[in-house]
Amino acid sequence: MPKLTILGSANAIPDLNHENTHMAFVGQERCVLVDCVNNPIVRLKQAGIDIHELTDLVLTHFHPDHVSGVPSLLMNSWLLGRKAPLNIYGLDYTLDRIQKLMHFYDWETWPNFFPVNFGSLPEEEMTPVLNSREMHIFASPVKHLVPTIGLRVDFPQSGRAAAYSCDTEPCPQVVRLASGADVLIHEATGDTLGHTSAAQAGEIARQAAVKKLLLIHYQSGDFDARQLVDQARRTFGGEVGLAEDFMQLEF
Repeated sequence: MPKLTILGSANAIPDLNHENTHMAFVGQERCVLVDCVNNPIVRLKQAGIDIHELTDLVLTHFHPDHVSGVPSLLMNSWLLGRKAPLNIYGLDYTLDRIQKLMHFYDWETWPNFFPVNFGSLPEEEMTPVLNSREMHIFASPVKHLVPTIGLRVDFPQSGRAAAYSCDTEPCPQVVRLASGADVLIHEATGDTLGHTSAAQAGEIARQAAVKKLLLIHYQSGDFDARQLVDQARRTFGGEVGLAEDFMQLEF
């Protein structure tokens, strides 16, 4: 049964209990990492995911709190003897900068480096990212400070679906992306440029008619994030919760 593991739930500033927001969708055929931060090999091991099992990496946008771990992921996989190809998906804007970043590390000279296949995604709604027997992943552009995508994952064997807003202001693209989903994982950074408050996320969930809303990319540290759940419940009548590090959802 495919499952989603929340690997991090914090906004750009993590703490000891909340890593920057990223997650993994794991099935029998594919292991898909969504964004990659800080020290990925340790985080994956803590979540019970073998780094060698990764088949795909989807990068939502080029901000440090979402892509800072990519060089370490690639280097560690290589040093551990990876031979299988790794697919990396994202918008042109994102992939261009990732490749330039890796160029600074002279990764072209790393001997016997495993194949990396870059899959460029157009800025079009419901763009297919990958299809397997267990999951179909789609991407839609959302409204952030740089070109950014949100994701929808349909699980054909169970008929269920999950959507992830990524970093975004409230926008109709997320409503359409999440329409009828079993769970919407929506950022709740606050009502600031390029971001969304918990109450606004609740309104998006209501418009999309999802069953459950999980708030993510929220302030950690001394901030009591539980108040965000109350704020979202003012605008959404369905189930509301906080995404927490190492939370797992089965589909």
